[in-house]
Amino acid sequence: MPRYEFRCRACGDTFEINRPMARSGEPAPCPQGHDDTVKLLSTVAVTGRGAAGTSTPAPSGGGCCGGGCGC
Repeated sequence: MPRYEFRCRACGDTFEINRPMARSGEPAPCPQGHDDTVKLLSTVAVTGRGAAGTSTPAPSGGGCCGGGCGC
């Protein structure tokens, strides 16, 4: 289940809530009971790890600046 991060405008606390994606836009009261909260934009860390901890190389090439045209 996705985790969403919120910040309370009243007290400044930042907190997280697990909820289904279908409910991602619903407001969330802060743990202190305030209702004036805003959902924060969270970043997702994606690692290039394959099975058994092996490293998978990132895709490369394509386009002139990616070395695909030989310039």
